[in-house]
Amino acid sequence: MNVQTIIQTNTKPKAHHHPIKLMGCGFVLTAVDRNPQKAWDAIRAGVQEIERIETLISSWKEGSETSEINRQAGIRSVEVSPELFDLIARSIKISVCTAGAFDICGTLSRYYWKFDKQEHKVLSSDKIQELRGLIDYRYIELNPSRSSVFLKKKGMKIGFGGIGKGYAAYRAQQVMQSLGIESGLINASGDLMCWGKPPDEAGWTVNIPHPQNRNQNLLSCSLPYGAVVTSGNYENYTIIDGKRYSHIVDPRTGFPVVGIKHVTVVCPNPEFADAMATAISVLGAEDGINLINRLNGIECVVIDKDDNIHYSKQFKNFGL
Repeated sequence: MNVQTIIQTNTKPKAHHHPIKLMGCGFVLTAVDRNPQKAWDAIRAGVQEIERIETLISSWKEGSETSEINRQAGIRSVEVSPELFDLIARSIKISVCTAGAFDICGTLSRYYWKFDKQEHKVLSSDKIQELRGLIDYRYIELNPSRSSVFLKKKGMKIGFGGIGKGYAAYRAQQVMQSLGIESGLINASGDLMCWGKPPDEAGWTVNIPHPQNRNQNLLSCSLPYGAVVTSGNYENYTIIDGKRYSHIVDPRTGFPVVGIKHVTVVCPNPEFADAMATAISVLGAEDGINLINRLNGIECVVIDKDDNIHYSKQFKNFGL
């Protein structure tokens, strides 16, 4: 056994943290290991993976596959990588599962509504009708044999604002784990993916701030593995006639969500948790909780517009 091996064997695992702006928001990548070089190599690989995902799914980058799909809407199908094809296929399955409450075509709403925390007028009925006609996952045509995607209506767009951060966190975790990091955490602006445990702890402590008082925790738990994703109307929103509307738009109506203040979803997969947090915000407390109660391995807590707190049936089994 050489000196370097002895030092590494006798050194306690340490958490190494790297804050960075990615995908337009703040990320923190954490790797726990006895070997600092190994930890930082894994963090760098995780960052590169998130950057790769952003290039793949961005609807703003001119050269991305997603942008090409949107440019060719109503014109022709676009052959894409199997990875993007599969992400779109999974998104459509979630749309079916949530009866359209989650829809990657909903990204188009940002061209109609302004979520800048300012007062705005309600859209005209013509604009709402136009928007509703373009947000519908059923107009996404997939051809598995060609790995191609076709948006059937001109003017349609897809985007991954409701699922992309979760997918990126999942992929970064997979890359870091493949490099031997047995414990770590990806924090994507409050959307978390963790595995293993931090030094001298049984699990990762997750604190969810209360939407009415960000200095107070709504809930806290210790999580050894899995994802915690939160969605709310307190970061990005619009005000219409003095009423606050969430940045999440109901794909079925074209209107921003108004009945839900906060949703937290806990499940093993951050991609699914990300999408379901959006869907529950659209469905509302009762229908959202009922949906979650029919699914395995996923739980949630919802705060409605009247500040009532609703829990799925097994949520408190997480030690909250």
